[in-house]
Amino acid sequence: MEAATKQSFTNRILALKSASGKTYSQLAAETGLTNVYVAQLLRRQAQLKPETVPKLRAALPALTEELIAAMMSPPWRSYDPNLIQEPTVYRLNEAVMHFGESIKEIINEDFGDGIMSAIDFYCSVDKVKGVDGNNRVVVTLDGKYLSHSEQRTENMVSRLNLKGSTSE
Repeated sequence: MEAATKQSFTNRILALKSASGKTYSQLAAETGLTNVYVAQLLRRQAQLKPETVPKLRAALPALTEELIAAMMSPPWRSYDPNLIQEPTVYRLNEAVMHFGESIKEIINEDFGDGIMSAIDFYCSVDKVKGVDGNNRVVVTLDGKYLSHSEQRTENMVSRLNLKGSTSE
């Protein structure tokens, strides 16, 4: 789906969400998804799965078959490079950059040499009251741990297949 078409679908979907008067958190409660994943679906950054269609359709009855079909196609996951200029996005990026090295070291200490997946990944945003009574934002990043592998040639399937298929 080209960028202009994606934006057109996204604008239509977000207009339906706005007209419903529901928040992402309300839609999440109705669909059993996280609020961030609902936002990703409606922004065409995630693929709507068949088992979720009835729940989303019940939560947003104005969704048309055309929009549902578009949401079920694999999305073009992308972002506008100017998005970093938006203050909330900038601060999130700043927080990750500021705390990233320490987070990485703790992941390595607790799990070993590896990373947190952004594919097998859950994300949510919650509102809580701090001990001082002020509202606080809680962003949860819940990703599967993926260990880096030692690259041994005996485990490299492509190399093994090449050896077995060479003809002389």
